[in-house]
Amino acid sequence: MPKMTKFLQSYGYDLILGAIAAIYVVMSPYTKVEESFNVQSMHDILYHRHRLDSYDHLEFPGVVPRTFIGAFIVSFFASPLVSFITWLGFPKIYSLVAARLVLGCIILSTLRFFRIQIRKKFGPQVESFFVLLTSLQFHFLFYCTRPLPNILALGLVNLAYGHWLKGNFYSALSFLIFSTIIFRCDVMLLLGPIGLEFLLTRSISFWKALKYCVGTAVVAVGLTISVDSIMWKKFVWPEFEVFWFNSILNRSSDWGLLNQTHSIHWYFTSALPRSLLVAYPLSLLGTVLDRRVPFLILPVLSFVILYSKLPHKELRFIISSVPMLNLSAAVAASRIYNNRKKTIWKLVNTVMLALFVISAGCTIVTFMASYNNYPSGYALKRLHQISHPANVVGEEWVHIDTFGAMNGISRFCEEAFPWRYSKEEEVVVEELRNRNFTYLVNEHPSVDGYKCLFSEEGFDRLELRRGFPPIVLVKRAKVYVHRNRKKEDHLHKKWPGC
Repeated sequence: MPKMTKFLQSYGYDLILGAIAAIYVVMSPYTKVEESFNVQSMHDILYHRHRLDSYDHLEFPGVVPRTFIGAFIVSFFASPLVSFITWLGFPKIYSLVAARLVLGCIILSTLRFFRIQIRKKFGPQVESFFVLLTSLQFHFLFYCTRPLPNILALGLVNLAYGHWLKGNFYSALSFLIFSTIIFRCDVMLLLGPIGLEFLLTRSISFWKALKYCVGTAVVAVGLTISVDSIMWKKFVWPEFEVFWFNSILNRSSDWGLLNQTHSIHWYFTSALPRSLLVAYPLSLLGTVLDRRVPFLILPVLSFVILYSKLPHKELRFIISSVPMLNLSAAVAASRIYNNRKKTIWKLVNTVMLALFVISAGCTIVTFMASYNNYPSGYALKRLHQISHPANVVGEEWVHIDTFGAMNGISRFCEEAFPWRYSKEEEVVVEELRNRNFTYLVNEHPSVDGYKCLFSEEGFDRLELRRGFPPIVLVKRAKVYVHRNRKKEDHLHKKWPGC
């Protein structure tokens, strides 16, 4: 019993955060287009191993190359689990769940390091509020298992934050440099303000920092070039190409990103309030209540402000700011709690508790919306379950259009023979009737030459209504599964139709 108590004291917070993240993974295992490169890379590393010619990125290279280092790290730790899953004969989607759980463990272990430094510098009560605020926020724990370059960079940023609190300023800069050079070049927008503050506060010396940073950069560049040049079969430094493509050539429109532009204040008026919830006002209050906090928050806010100048905005771009803002919020929450018996503070404490409850409700609603945001993955799973081609002699070809590939389908969703899959792009709808596909998974409710078997609904919007519940998730049909009319269908009575 004493050992169990000691274990819970040491790892109880990690179990809480890990359990929440694991629930998100199990309930919503599919991935989006933003994660496609690392997802496909992990699949190929786990299943194709040294057979490089079979890798997805050589057939679908994307606009710019990305690094394989993150996929290698996750795959290395996930491979024993995947081997066991394969041996049991489970579908490959379980391997994706395993890989995402491994990624979540990696990111949360770096958050643990940061959290321990919070306890040492600000006390165990601030640490407790930090965990509480993080657990009430949907986006951070949902994103921490998603194989995005931003999340891989987040792991190194967490380590940098931890070393910053610990007073290891040169180590903090090293982790930020690794993150910038290997995973996300835009981390330099965070590296710059933090490095400048270190210099202005004389935490580091310029020449020693220069020597330290140059050495770290050389190692990071050498690592990414040596690994990725082999995988891409050409000399390449992926993040430099991303930086050159987006910043120097200003060709981000090739990604189709300019359709998602937002106003300059969007991060402060939409993204951060939605992701931080109750921690958003508390983080602002924390900068006033503790004189140590402004020095930690100012570089992070500068990072968000610098990023706000770019027209294309997404929450994942500034996800690295969330842990430090949560620290500021935890400091404020701790101060409010300690003074809750005083008249004015009693009211503030009541408001804070009410905001905790509202944040929990917002997290539940957001999760329900996200759960219904992967219609293609659910559609393909449903196709596999209803259609049983075990007695089929020939191959069953499934064509997945661009919309389907962007909204839940990856190589992990595919099953073995007789199923075969095509992601051939730029095939116009009128041409499909001349192709020999058995099934189609796409966004079109009707296709000439094919019968619509069923549709899959996806999240459309939130709607406020009178009564209970006051917020309702509205869904609509987004993905349709069709069967070639020329193909014999023994299961026509089982299809629900559209």
